[in-house]
Amino acid sequence: MPKLVMAGTPVPTLAFVALAALTLVRLVVAATVPLSPDETYYWVWSRALAAGYLDHPPMVALWIRAGTSLTGRAFAGGALGIRLLAPLSVALGSWLLWDAAERLLPGRRAGPIATGLLNATLLLGVGAVTMTPDTPLLFFWVCTLWALSRVCPAHIEDVAGASAGTWWLAVGLFAGLAFDSKYTAGFLVLGIALWLLVAGREWLARPWPWLGLMVGLLVMAPVLAWNAAHGWASFAKQGERIDAWRPARAVQYLGELAGSQLGLATPLVLVLCVAGLVLACRLAWRGCAPAWTLLVTLSLPAAAVFIEHAFADRVQGNWPAIIYPTAAIAAAGLQAPAWRRLYRPAVLLGLGITGVVYLQAATALLPVPIRFDPSALQLAGWPGLATQVEAARQRAGASFVAADQYGVASELAYRLAGNAPVLGTEARWRMFDLPAAPLDGQVGILVQSARREALSGNGPWQARDLIGTAARQRDGQTVETYRLYRVVGSSSMPDATMLPRR
Repeated sequence: MPKLVMAGTPVPTLAFVALAALTLVRLVVAATVPLSPDETYYWVWSRALAAGYLDHPPMVALWIRAGTSLTGRAFAGGALGIRLLAPLSVALGSWLLWDAAERLLPGRRAGPIATGLLNATLLLGVGAVTMTPDTPLLFFWVCTLWALSRVCPAHIEDVAGASAGTWWLAVGLFAGLAFDSKYTAGFLVLGIALWLLVAGREWLARPWPWLGLMVGLLVMAPVLAWNAAHGWASFAKQGERIDAWRPARAVQYLGELAGSQLGLATPLVLVLCVAGLVLACRLAWRGCAPAWTLLVTLSLPAAAVFIEHAFADRVQGNWPAIIYPTAAIAAAGLQAPAWRRLYRPAVLLGLGITGVVYLQAATALLPVPIRFDPSALQLAGWPGLATQVEAARQRAGASFVAADQYGVASELAYRLAGNAPVLGTEARWRMFDLPAAPLDGQVGILVQSARREALSGNGPWQARDLIGTAARQRDGQTVETYRLYRVVGSSSMPDATMLPRR
């Protein structure tokens, strides 16, 4: 079998086989593990395509629409169609990361080490079998890093020609697509700007970075236009977090952040990545080496903001995922024998942890109590809940099912048997191009999590009567309980929206 050559370095056949086998495993897991509420929510997005949504830009919806189209009727509505591009994009992104690492840190075998470390993280392992905005974000982030590695040599005079400068157009394209995936890509733009100011100032006198910026803005324009037309709703939602400030709980939040990264990056990979970034900072500070400086500017600003945010509020464990591509390359640059001896056990431990998580999510084989099993809390019992809700609807003679949480509404729209309309009643649904529901006088079933405070009075409904409960369960253990109400629709319910059905 001919060998692929990346940055002048042949890629062993074993690497092809290993990545192909890992991708096959991920495809099987993606087809087997139940969909989470967030994923069915994004599936709703894919059935109502738009240039933006309240929570995120539209790329995840476009990827789901593409995946369900590619798999055809047999899998179009299933988990494999929804998640298809996740394992495929991770496979392609792994090769691009390999090439970028070889170009940025030549002669250090950085490509296989960085790729192995990143693929060993639980963060990437989960992202490779689920479909959330982080999945396309990380792919386009790596694509941008790969393009940047073509314009970030040891000596800028080596790429003064137009052929190298055109790579800035690819940088702008990929960075724009990352922004169209998740607003966290703003750190990518910030990192590029800092690198240009610190170690790539020669480029600022050439037109290529500015042309790349124009390409990026053009790609981002539909998302910006959607926000402008909707009162900058997405930016306002993201900006809500800025107002929070609770330094008294900083120790708790910082501890949670450290603990989440210890688990999601896996312990040895996290240690190597931190050590690599410390090395990158030291080398960048000493001589403003372009490659090491790029690794720093694409990592530390985001890390600093997340740490600062922990003095105000909880940092979600997936947010720092954008740091790990460059951190993995930096870790591959460690030269001390003590560090290099950790590479293999770090990869094996990380893949082992990820394999256990895959097995538990797909089979629930390990007897873990529900409250300690994150996969069960998110994934378990949704088909059974849908069956109970449909039975209650038929007993009550109701014509529709409604839910006041977007995740519950989306899961029911995806899983409920029959053709009864499923309605979302949150204000967010008004921003979708979905039909409003004429409810005046119509009888339906309202599903509400028992963890939420019960409605006082009838709420927006003409009438509301508790008729029972339903539950998500796994192996006889209750995951979550829901109240079921018989409701009568009112003419003054502007947020009631009919969701697409499978």
